[in-house]
Amino acid sequence: MTLLYTSDPARGRIWRAIFAAEAADIEFVDPSQPYDPATIRYLAAWAPSAELIASLPRLEILFSIGAGIDQFDMSALPPHVRVVRMIEPGIAAGMVEYVTMAVLALHRNLIDYREAQKEARWAPIKLVPAGERRIGVMGLGNLGQAVLGALAPFGFALSGWSRSPRSIAGVTCHAGEAALPDFLAGCDILICLLPLTEETRGILCRQTLSQLPHGAALVNVGRGGHLVEQDLLSLLDEQHLSGAMLDVTDPEPLPADHPFWAHPRIIITPHIASMTRADSAARALIANIRRYEAGEPLDGEVARNRGY
Repeated sequence: MTLLYTSDPARGRIWRAIFAAEAADIEFVDPSQPYDPATIRYLAAWAPSAELIASLPRLEILFSIGAGIDQFDMSALPPHVRVVRMIEPGIAAGMVEYVTMAVLALHRNLIDYREAQKEARWAPIKLVPAGERRIGVMGLGNLGQAVLGALAPFGFALSGWSRSPRSIAGVTCHAGEAALPDFLAGCDILICLLPLTEETRGILCRQTLSQLPHGAALVNVGRGGHLVEQDLLSLLDEQHLSGAMLDVTDPEPLPADHPFWAHPRIIITPHIASMTRADSAARALIANIRRYEAGEPLDGEVARNRGY
């Protein structure tokens, strides 16, 4: 068994050491050393080129080194190659921390107080109890469910929307396009955790965001491609939306002259909500290879026809 790793060299050094100590039967190679492409069965990468894929005749699985797979050119992959996204504890933990921070910041009017501080203006805002604040999550996979579980103890009214029906204790679940208007109408703070697919690209647009209640806010931790930027800016300037916290943009990094930087109702962070930990990611990948070799289901395998 040979795994080719083609991402960050510093992370690669950690992975190499862990593979050597804990999975010596899996040969770990990277582009810095000679290797025989015909021996590569597994590829761990972020955005491998079509040329690289074509050079690996025995490739069986493409492992993403992160939680997303929208960076992959699926058309360059032979039909038999399986695609697996990274699932490891650090990804969910980081996302839970970030979204909790974002929801509490918007719930407790941090954007307003930031603006008041700039003007040296003492301006208390009447507190809305958590039980009267409605939080909605788009995307009810592992990360969406982890976020909802973390928000539940605050007492927020929780709802979720996904393509297929889900049942989550304490969460009002909606499914399918027909249910989207009712879901949006009940969200004071909307959190996007959807995978980026052809169906979800641009889903955060005027048509959907205008269905949120007046004064609602947005947290986008999915992908920048989910958001139609000018629609968000217009709805903020029209005061239909009260604020947005964005960890993802399109492109990344965001250009210095982009209007998001200077907008008083937007908080930008540089795609740091969730970061893969090198050590736990290596062990998660080793465990997945062991599952595959044993004929068991892969953790995080993507249905290529759906894109998630």
